[in-house]
Amino acid sequence: MEGILFPRGVVEEREGLKEYSSRGGYEALEKALKQLSSERVLQEVADSGLKGRGGAGFPTGKKWAFTAECPETPHYVVLNGGEDEPGSKKDRLLMENLPHLVLEGVILTAYAVRASKAYLYINAAYDEATRSMGDALAEAKQAAYCGERIAGSDFSLEILLTPAPSNYVAGEDTAALEVIEEKKPLPRQKPPFPATAGLFGKPTAMNNVETLANVPPIIARGAKWYRTFGTPESPGTMIFSLNDEVKRPGIYELPFGTALRYLIEECGGGTRDGKRIKAILLGGPSSAFLSADQIDLPLDHNSVRAAGSSIGCGVVRVITEGSCIVEETLRIAEFFAAESCGQCPACRMETNMLAAMLKKVQQGQGGAPLLDQFNKVISFNRGKGFCNLIHMPGPPIESALKLFRSDFEFHLAHGRCPQN
Repeated sequence: MEGILFPRGVVEEREGLKEYSSRGGYEALEKALKQLSSERVLQEVADSGLKGRGGAGFPTGKKWAFTAECPETPHYVVLNGGEDEPGSKKDRLLMENLPHLVLEGVILTAYAVRASKAYLYINAAYDEATRSMGDALAEAKQAAYCGERIAGSDFSLEILLTPAPSNYVAGEDTAALEVIEEKKPLPRQKPPFPATAGLFGKPTAMNNVETLANVPPIIARGAKWYRTFGTPESPGTMIFSLNDEVKRPGIYELPFGTALRYLIEECGGGTRDGKRIKAILLGGPSSAFLSADQIDLPLDHNSVRAAGSSIGCGVVRVITEGSCIVEETLRIAEFFAAESCGQCPACRMETNMLAAMLKKVQQGQGGAPLLDQFNKVISFNRGKGFCNLIHMPGPPIESALKLFRSDFEFHLAHGRCPQN
């Protein structure tokens, strides 16, 4: 299938400025600076229907408008490359292999929202990505694509690199702002939101790596062209990460609306062990499980939401027959309990309680009434917490209980997995 970010397939090695320029790199920036106002660039992105690829799927143009229209100055841009979602590799690959595409997206964003400074917030564990983005920044400065009076225009932009702590919550937008301000990676209470009161209390446009990598193709070829990919409600493409459960793990860029079956069977080659699929975790550990008979689900925001899950950041886990959903769900709950920053007592208590309850189920303790307590615990803290981590264990636990209750009941009765 044709891609937008990888029109000639996944780039296997770093693309330098010369290679990027040979395929039209920075033409979108030059077009914007010479032919388009900042308002027009923002409108083009809004018209394209681009949605955030970090998990929430919020319309990018609408998000930028909050910052662009805010009278307070200065305005900032933050590239959130703090990717620490288990199994997600897309942002790292983009920064490692297509750094100029990402960087051009950052510069165009800054032009659209009238920002004078941008920060590249990159997971500190991503040594190669940090090196690659740093080298691209140096090349871009040398070519006058960033710095003072970019490409001979009146637009100037300072770009700085900031390492992101390698823990899950540090990738949350407001926690990232705290790190850039040289504070601990603790999420802020919202509202206000970063778009109007972000970095140093000023308007800040903040997007993840894949989102901003889509901006140069949109500006270069137009919103109408972009909408030839995907669906009317979910235009464009998305990068999906498949891991070792399939024969051909890797990342795959597909138009929104592509069937989940195509991703797993045609791209991934089917399950590695040849076993039948039992469940699919689509979107990362905070998404709801899907059953095997939902494999023909179209991969777009509306379809996945209607099926009771979320597309998240595009990590797809395939769970085969013989696997125990109790064990899978316990691992997820323990992950969120360990990654809770502890700032919000409700989150700290809930994540630990859910993990402890699942541990009891695993060991055959508590009896059937314990299963009815999960929804009560999850519902009690709904709407609380400074960030969404407090809500993240809920969808996988609730969906697991709904779809695979027999696994839980077997554990309670026997203290072991059904297949053991």
